[in-house]
This record gives sequence, structure tokens and C-alpha cells, in this order.
Amino acid sequence: MGQRIPEETVEHIRRSVDIVDIIQQYVSLKKQGRNYFGLCPFHGEKTPSFSVSPEKQIYHCFGCGAGGNVFSFLMDIEGITFIEAVKRLAPRANVDLSHVVDEHPTAERKETATMIAAHELLKKFYHHLLMHTNEGEEALNYLLQRGFTRELIEQFEIGYALPSWNAAVTFLANKSFSLPLMEQAGLIVKKSGEDSYFDRFRHRIMFPIHNHQGETVAFSGRALGNEEPKYMNSPETPIFNKRHILYHFHEARLPMRQKQQVVLFEGFADVIAAVQAGISHAVATMGTALSEEQARMLRRNASSVIVCYDGDRAGIDAALRASETLVEAGCYVKVAMMPDGLDPDEYVRRYGTDRFRHHVLDASLSLTAFKLEYLKRGRHLQNESERLRYIEEAVKEISRLSNAIEADYYLRQLANEFSISMDALREQMMVYGKKQVEQKQERRETVVVPVKAKLLPAFQKAERMLIAHMLRDKAIAFAVQEAIQGAFNVEEHRAIAAYLYAFYEEGHEPDVSSLLERIHDPQLKRIVTELSMMPINEDISSAELRDYIQCVLNYPKEQLLKQKEAQLRDAERQKDYERAKRIASEMIALRKSLHFGRRGING
Repeated sequence: MGQRIPEETVEHIRRSVDIVDIIQQYVSLKKQGRNYFGLCPFHGEKTPSFSVSPEKQIYHCFGCGAGGNVFSFLMDIEGITFIEAVKRLAPRANVDLSHVVDEHPTAERKETATMIAAHELLKKFYHHLLMHTNEGEEALNYLLQRGFTRELIEQFEIGYALPSWNAAVTFLANKSFSLPLMEQAGLIVKKSGEDSYFDRFRHRIMFPIHNHQGETVAFSGRALGNEEPKYMNSPETPIFNKRHILYHFHEARLPMRQKQQVVLFEGFADVIAAVQAGISHAVATMGTALSEEQARMLRRNASSVIVCYDGDRAGIDAALRASETLVEAGCYVKVAMMPDGLDPDEYVRRYGTDRFRHHVLDASLSLTAFKLEYLKRGRHLQNESERLRYIEEAVKEISRLSNAIEADYYLRQLANEFSISMDALREQMMVYGKKQVEQKQERRETVVVPVKAKLLPAFQKAERMLIAHMLRDKAIAFAVQEAIQGAFNVEEHRAIAAYLYAFYEEGHEPDVSSLLERIHDPQLKRIVTELSMMPINEDISSAELRDYIQCVLNYPKEQLLKQKEAQLRDAERQKDYERAKRIASEMIALRKSLHFGRRGING
């Protein structure tokens, strides 16, 4: 039976949790003045415009407008309900909400929760089979012989799937899971033309894959014998999308932020080897090319990335593509050069963890240096024409650099390596640079430049300033209420003012984060967080306050005056002098009221 969480309990949890601590689990934040800033997790950006206020316990993005308190942050970034957000934060406030369930979960949320629960149980089942049964002894010995320690196996929750065709099917059925739903979750497979199922993973070492919250959402199974494929991964499901998930990200996120660096691998076996080598800030893609979303995710948590892919041609090509995606996301990129034909996992097993750290990761190259090395591959530089082609391509690559010092550094390397004058190299680089500028100009001319947003009218600025002050000062809010009531001209401002009046009349002190709990409209929340973060003079004078109030009250009169002017012109064109006289009299009265208001303010 679902239960409503009392308002005072929600308020206690909100006050017990520091929003900066929560958001720092997802975004790398730096303190600037009174607030913290980072890259917005809700849209792609290279320059931080996402601000978190520890004083107000709210966040706001000046780029996309996202904003709210700690509950709305979790709801937006995790896609969870309010109840789920409150329950997730409850342990931090030493509040037990295990008895509370969401009374209105959607069918999709129910299925998602069931799929994750099934993965979690099956992970424990596989792990038990590996560590505590005779059937798992062969798999355990295999791992130990390959250098896995029992501690490492426990840390990564590695397991073993029996050779049986229906061990997982029986296990899940006995736990009352719907088998058709388990098929959708990718755990079992339906027999063609039959109403029965068999296990997807059989006689394989099982590596659980977690989402970024640490929940098990998929598996990768390595064959113990000669079965093909060598590795079998879960298919894409409602809870598992390869382009959204990075392996080990949930564990690597904190050390990534502390070091402001991440090491990116191609496979989970490489990550496990890296962790064994003491590299805790290691993650891997899930067998696909690095996506823009994954690159932005890394940039939000670390400023630099070391790309460490396999040393074969395919690995080098993939490292180049990943590096370009990372640079586009705003990362500083270095590339670790693996010996040809080896992957990081094999290198660690062959040469040990110390050599991997010092000879591979510590010796990683800048992206430009890596590209220049890449251009040399397969070329016979003793041959004059091959040598000239390499130099031309190297100069073209260097010409793309925006940093003049970096470009000069690599040009000098080329000049020294091939005994060419710097003048000749600079001249050629300028030719390539000019061509690139022309190409950029052509592309720019085809792009429609967005029109700059219009300046806000005076009355709207006045309303924004009034609400900004009302959010900070109860006395100002009551003064505005007495003068204006609900006579704000912008509909959203009227609604926010109504929420504020009610909030203060209930006896609350100014608290934007608490106010946001009462506002359910996302657009209103964005406006409230934006205005509460807006810089204002907190020592506002009574004259300035009256100016804002009068500007708001005068706006409808000014609009009505414009209408009367149009009506007067129309009456004069029609020679309707009686009507024109009446309108003129109304206009005089309107102008007097405007003049009186302004005089009263200035007096």
C-alpha cells in the first residue's frame, strides 16, 4: 500500500542534504565567488554556464534554463519520480522510507524496475556459482591463472553461467519474474515457434555491466571453451543502451573528478587490468565508437582524457575518432601508444602493472604528436616522395592548431627531423591555414545566423526585479502584495507571485529551494531559479522599489493610451467630433494618472 510522505519529512530531508554534494556526483564543479560552476549535464556546452548556489540550495543553467532544487535535479538527470528522488536522498538524512512506494508508477517504470531487479538477482546467482560451487571451479581457476585475484573478482562481481540451457530461466521463474519480460530484458531467449525459453548465457564467465547509478543492467559473457563468439554481450534493451553507458563509470566518477583525468579503454577487460594496476579512473566504451553523449559525460567530470586503445590498425583508427569526438566536447586529449598487436589487458599480463603505468600511460602523447606518428605508419620515409608526402600532411595537420606556440613547437620538430628551413615550413603552413579559413568562411555563409534576442521592455524588467527581491525578502514581498496584488502583466510572473504570497503567509522565511517544492510547472521553476540567481542590489531603496511598482502598474495604462490615440485618429478621419472630444478627455485623464504616479515616486 503506497503512503504519502509527510511534507515535514520531505522538508527535513531537503534541509539535511547539501545540493553541491549531490550534483558533484554528476558534474565537476569549481567554486567561483559564492556559487559553484560546471558544465551543464542537461545540454552540450564547452564553457560552464551551470551554477549551483549552496546558500539557496538550488541550481540554474544560464544556457538552457534548467533549474530547481536537489529533488528536481535527481528527477531530471535520472528520469525518476519525486517519490523516488526523496527515497534516494532519505538515507543521507537518516530517514527510513523503505515502506513508502510510488502510488502512481507508470507501466514503463514498473517494467524498468523489474528488469533491473532481475539483473541484480541474476548477478548474485552467477557470482555465487563462481565462488562457492563445484560447477564454478573451472571458471574460477581460469580467472586465477590469468592473474585475477579473489579481491578483484569480488570488486567487479564476476560470476559464472552454467552450461545448462535453462538454469537462468528456472531461477527467474522461481522468483516470479515474467519470462516474456525477461526476454525483453535480454536475459533469456524465446524458442522459435514455441512458448518456451532458454538461457542466453551458457558456460561463460559473466561480467556484470552497471549503469551510471551502479545498477546492473546487462552482462558480457566470456566463453570458457572454444565457443563462438568469444564474448557475448546483452542486446540493447529498455535499460541498456551501449552509446549511453560507459563501463566502470559509476566507480570511476569520484577519482575522475579528484584527478581531473580519465583513462578511456575499448573493453571492460582492459578496465579491470587497469584497476588492478592502480588506475581507478578508468572507463571503457561498450563495443561501439565513443558517442558525443559519452564524450560530454567525461568532460563534465574531468578536463583531460588519456585514450588507450589496442595497438593494431583498427585500434589506432578508433583512438583517432574517439580523440576527435573528445576534443569537440572540450577535453584535453592524450593518446597512449600500445605496442602493435597488443591490447592493454594483454600488456598488463605480459609485462606487469608497473610497466603499464610508466611505459604506456605516463608516456602518452599529445593528440598532435600522436597524429604525426600515425601519419608515419606504413610509410618508407627513406624514399624521397614518401618523405615529402609525409611532411606535407604533417604541416597540414599542424596548420589546424589554434595555439601558435604549439604549432611553432611541432614545426621546429619537423625542421630538425628533416633538415628543412623554418621559413619554408611556415610559408607552407600559411597556405594551408588560408585555405582552411576560406573553407570555414564558406561553411559560415551557409549557416543562418540566429537573430539576437530582443531587449526586454521596461515593465518586464521591473517585474523580474520585483520578483528577484521578493524571493530574497519577505517584507518586500508583502509591500509588493499591498501595492500590486496579482496585477503583474506577465502571466508566469502572476503565478510566481501567487506562490510567493501563499508561501510567506504560511509563515515561511525566504527559501527558494523550499518554495520550488510547491511549484509543479517546469517553466515556472526555471524562471524562479533564474531570478533567484540574478545579481541584484540587495539594499534596495524605497524609491527604487516604488519605481518598479509604478512601472508595472503604468504599463496597462500606457497600452490603453496607445489604443485611445488610434481611436482618436480614427474619429477625426470620420469627422466624428463628439467622439473625438470624448476620447481626448479620456486621454487627458490617463496622462494625468501616469504623471501623478511618476511625480509621487520622484517626490
